[in-house]
Amino acid sequence: MHKLVNEFKIHLNAEDILKGQGIDPARASARLFDTAKSVIEEAHSLLKPAAIYTVVKIEEFEHQRASFEGGVFEGSLVARSMAGADHLNIAVCTIGGELDKRVEEMMNENPVMAIALDGAGISALRKVSQAVEDIISAEACELDLALGMRAQPGQEGWPLEQQREVFRVLPADLISVRLTESCLMLPRKSVSFVIPRGKALNNSVVPCDFCSKQNRCEWRKEKQTS
Repeated sequence: MHKLVNEFKIHLNAEDILKGQGIDPARASARLFDTAKSVIEEAHSLLKPAAIYTVVKIEEFEHQRASFEGGVFEGSLVARSMAGADHLNIAVCTIGGELDKRVEEMMNENPVMAIALDGAGISALRKVSQAVEDIISAEACELDLALGMRAQPGQEGWPLEQQREVFRVLPADLISVRLTESCLMLPRKSVSFVIPRGKALNNSVVPCDFCSKQNRCEWRKEKQTS
């Protein structure tokens, strides 16, 4: 059984918007901060956050395949991240398509503000998906179950084509999200993810542990020193 989430409290500030653009707020100029602040109100008015998620039972786990009712996930990331799980939380989240439409309209007249507004959308989507992850975490806590790492189709070790399995399980059209033939989601500010659940899970792993770029990734280095 799937669950819909339509009530979100999303509050963006200038730092959120800068981070959404990939800018370190500590190094941002006053002009960039002012631009970020100038799009906050409009960004909030364009957000249409929604999510849908479900929990499925793993029927069989073998090598790099996790089979469940309605589909199969497979890949090296699946093998490492889902081992020991007995259930999978599967989710799709979006902020809708209105913000992206406004970014496109604004790009010719004021590209700097358009990029800031796009950053606001990226940050808002992160907040929506984190809110859903928090709901999933609370449900697992009530059952005294551990959660594994959050993983997304398209990450290293998990082919993007596996999005089709997500959309077979979840009626994402209920939140107006669809999958293209190339397995990209529309609206573009949408994300899908899977979080394994069970008593025998190794919940100490993170996506970076499985990435071939981990030794030269600036983001990872920053996280380790923060």
